[in-house]
Amino acid sequence: MSQGFDIGRWSGGLAEWTDDDTAYLSVAFTWRLNDAYQRACWYKAAGYKVRAGGPGIFTRKHFLADVAEIGGSIPDAVVHHNPMATFASRGCPVGCWFCIVPKLEGKTFTLIPDFPVRPVLCDNNLSALPTDFQDHVISRYRAAGVPLMDANSGFEPRTFDDEVFARWSTINVGPWRFAYDDQAERPFVERVMHMLRDVPSRKKRVYVLVGNEPMAACIERVREVIAWGGEPHVQPYMKLNALERKPHVRFDWSEQSLRDLARWSNRYLYKYTDFEGYQRSAKTARQGERSADLFDAVPAA
Repeated sequence: MSQGFDIGRWSGGLAEWTDDDTAYLSVAFTWRLNDAYQRACWYKAAGYKVRAGGPGIFTRKHFLADVAEIGGSIPDAVVHHNPMATFASRGCPVGCWFCIVPKLEGKTFTLIPDFPVRPVLCDNNLSALPTDFQDHVISRYRAAGVPLMDANSGFEPRTFDDEVFARWSTINVGPWRFAYDDQAERPFVERVMHMLRDVPSRKKRVYVLVGNEPMAACIERVREVIAWGGEPHVQPYMKLNALERKPHVRFDWSEQSLRDLARWSNRYLYKYTDFEGYQRSAKTARQGERSADLFDAVPAA
């Protein structure tokens, strides 16, 4: 907690609320659609009109069509997922094939100058935003006296440089978040980690996508993050339309090996044993281990 602020709590990918005679469902992940369907039926039986939207609806637009009105825009819906969260922009110019953002929000930024200032900033790519808008966002935080406790989706290694680091250091009291999605990003991630060499490891959080490349390549990326002084957070690749919370198996992976690597990394087991020595049968976490979900992801409304 910083000066009386906190990072709030996420809803788990499905947010719901009512306003007069209308019930709203915001679905962040497709694997919450079955739950959303049940909630929509409940609200309809209770006499409510039902509206549904969110990223989880985008790839399966007809899933709730018989029980809810689909689509439309609800400003600041993210606050129902986490009351401490906000967006100052939408979209991302990178266009990663495994990410829903360019398909849902576009590859050009939509800027939100009058965004509500809150401790958790969920913008998809802060370092690629126009410089003057980055300055605007930072000035809003400073004027409001609100600390940036979590730049939730983080910065893009390709566009993160000394100027970006200095600029955001004026308000960022939380971790520096990046992604290391494939082997092609190695020089950019390594450069960023060198820039942050004096930052404690607990404040250098690197999302490592796994399952999108062969096993050896993914494990190498995890180990590089550790060697460069960061904390890897492994996220097994899932299809954008998955109805179950299971990784998509490709190359020489199995579902179990994807889960094992995620658990070994996300519970800090790498501090105690190499991955080859990891025993999945161990039931008790060591003192100081993070009890993290294997497929933690950031909800977006």
